[in-house]
Amino acid sequence: MSTVSSPTAPPAAPARHHGVAPGEIAIGVIIGRVSEFFDFFVFGLASVLVFPKLFFPFAAPLQATLYSFALFSLAFVARPIGSLLFKYIHVWYGRGTKLTVALFLLGTSTAGIAFLPGYGELGETAIVLLALLRIGQGLGQAGSWDGLPSLLALNAPRAKRGWYAMIPQLGAPLGFALAAGLFTLLTMSLGEIDFLDWGWRYPFYVAFAINVVALFSRLRLVMTPEFSELLSTRQLQPSPLRELMREQGSNVLIGSLAPLASYALFHLVTIFPLSWATLFARQELSGILIVQLIGAGLAVLSMMASGKIADRIGRRPTLAIGGILIAIFSGNVPLMLNGNVLGGYVFILLGFVLLGFSHAQAAGAVNSAFEARYRYTGAILVSDMGWLFGAGFAPLVALLLAAELGMGYVGLYLSSGAIGTLAALGINRSLEMRDDESGPNAPD
Repeated sequence: MSTVSSPTAPPAAPARHHGVAPGEIAIGVIIGRVSEFFDFFVFGLASVLVFPKLFFPFAAPLQATLYSFALFSLAFVARPIGSLLFKYIHVWYGRGTKLTVALFLLGTSTAGIAFLPGYGELGETAIVLLALLRIGQGLGQAGSWDGLPSLLALNAPRAKRGWYAMIPQLGAPLGFALAAGLFTLLTMSLGEIDFLDWGWRYPFYVAFAINVVALFSRLRLVMTPEFSELLSTRQLQPSPLRELMREQGSNVLIGSLAPLASYALFHLVTIFPLSWATLFARQELSGILIVQLIGAGLAVLSMMASGKIADRIGRRPTLAIGGILIAIFSGNVPLMLNGNVLGGYVFILLGFVLLGFSHAQAAGAVNSAFEARYRYTGAILVSDMGWLFGAGFAPLVALLLAAELGMGYVGLYLSSGAIGTLAALGINRSLEMRDDESGPNAPD
């Protein structure tokens, strides 16, 4: 369903009228996204390397990992609730207060995990506390949305919209590289006893420190008069949820489906290979982590390529190409993961390349479907729904399918995400970029 901008909406002013360049916005976006994804992947990696042994020692290894992945998914379930809660904080107390409370909650939940005793000391209470802290992470991450990615897209130079839409997505591979690099260093330099006793806690301390730096860096940008005025003139303010669903409900639904290919692949090349290698392949964890670090670097390069290609052919066609490539990739999952170690490495490296290419344009193409006054809240809602249904349960589902039914069903699971993306893009052509007709983003 196509939509058009509201005729009563005030014309948006170019960024240069406010003395704010797209490059300045990009700095704030990158700082925020890297810190959020670092938190995200520290917990995800610990869900494979630490939590099954520390919090579920009473269960068989496979069952313990499945329990750990169930806790991992709680943050994604909590995100829509957190977005609603922090929407009211934003309306009542302002953007700065909302961001401060959200990052404080995210940081304290992360630090709390670092100090949490295991099952051996607290029994089932340790599991309950870990679940509550994971929910706190999800609530905090939901509230940390500051509108800068949408602002960056709206104020990007006309000929570089695909490139600037790619910039926020760089937080995923960069955040993963930092988390995986830290865990690689710890697993290679410490024995298993020391790692499980205290070594695994160090990444959570680092995540808390990064959150503190990110908080002050983002507040310094968001709370300046120039940014406040620009956010206001671009109508990047919360809108009523009922009105959003009434006026833009179809865009919310289709927008939630459009990035499913990249979101489904997200955990299948980061978290799932570690669990499979640990439980069944009996491979060295350090070797898998090093290959994944290389993959993260390849993802950055493929994201940059995606930005350039999107500026030539459009973001919607680029996202569709990514969906097609992931569909082809999913058909070869059994061949790669049922073979030797080399096949597993190829799966990881090629998967990261496809993830970077598709993920680079997912959010930008989706968010642009909304009318200006609904874009801020619409972007939050489709992100929450997309992550919940596309990625939140992916490690749990993939490991369960692989263990019970075989790798072919993991490929089918991934292909369902690709089908969702292609179907959404085929149904709703309004996912192509539509910006205000005044300012640097006027349509081609």
